[in-house]
Amino acid sequence: MRVAVIGAAGYAGGELLRLLLSHPDVTDWVATSRSQAGKPVGDVHPQLRSLTDRRFEAVEPAEAARGRDVVFLALEHGESSKVAPALFAGGAGLVVDIAADFRVADEALYAKYYGAHTSPELLPRFRYGLADVEGIRLRGATAIAAPGCFATAAQLALYPLAGIPGLEPALFAVTGSSGAGVQPRPTTHHPARAHNLFAYSVMGHRHEAEVLSNWRRWTGRSDASARLMTHSGPFVRGIHLTLHANGAAGSRAAGELYRSAYAGRPFVRVLEQPPELTHVVGTNEAHIHAVASPDGSEIQVMVVIDNLVKGAGGQAVQAMNLALGIDERRGLVTGGIFPC
Repeated sequence: MRVAVIGAAGYAGGELLRLLLSHPDVTDWVATSRSQAGKPVGDVHPQLRSLTDRRFEAVEPAEAARGRDVVFLALEHGESSKVAPALFAGGAGLVVDIAADFRVADEALYAKYYGAHTSPELLPRFRYGLADVEGIRLRGATAIAAPGCFATAAQLALYPLAGIPGLEPALFAVTGSSGAGVQPRPTTHHPARAHNLFAYSVMGHRHEAEVLSNWRRWTGRSDASARLMTHSGPFVRGIHLTLHANGAAGSRAAGELYRSAYAGRPFVRVLEQPPELTHVVGTNEAHIHAVASPDGSEIQVMVVIDNLVKGAGGQAVQAMNLALGIDERRGLVTGGIFPC
């Protein structure tokens, strides 16, 4: 399998390369970057120094993608829409976008959170790649929009509840500083982040668009709501999310509900106790704990994921595996990093 990663100099791009370099079916790869062109990949991503001595290339996306079986887009929001037409015209076998350009098929909902879409004609080509829910339904896809990190954790918490009528869940999530990207900002500067916790994108984080889009599809209610409340935490990697909902009376035991929903899904573990964030760092796993109140009228669900693996590069590789009809675990079964 010949692979290209377009825009591979960021944190998500580095994780994607790390996973692809150990994927047994990847026989050749190229990584491009405008900002780091000509530099050794290992200088930009030190964790890869022992795995490769290749350099970032400065070729145009269409040229880098020519003859490749899979093309990953690890670009800033809005850039994928600009290059995707050339990739399709050039005959790329599978395009996997890990940015937000094609995650929301509803143009009105997209516009509410992102503004008008610049290439709406391409939206129908992309399948939403929530791998642990879609599973084999991704088989044969030629264009996949990989979910956002917050959206992944939120939707894994929401999906098993879709059959309970009338729920309007609230989702409180905390992410590490790597979620803000490689470029320093005042809110990601260490003195502002360490020993601190703060909310951001209040009443309208962009990943809420994905959450609402699929929550409404799963429930069959066009007015279904689910509020995502996002926070920045004093750590580097991972997301810890807690869902709370009233009105769950009559549902099965919470743990049973989640075990049934994710039966056979290799990267989702439903635990008997609340999960710990450090237990998933470096892995493609999601750990979930669900509990209902004694009378069944409330439910709380906790989810932990690594935002750069399950929330970005790992899920993109898992979706690729599923689309191509190979074992979805290929290149992704690895131990975590503990303590971290």
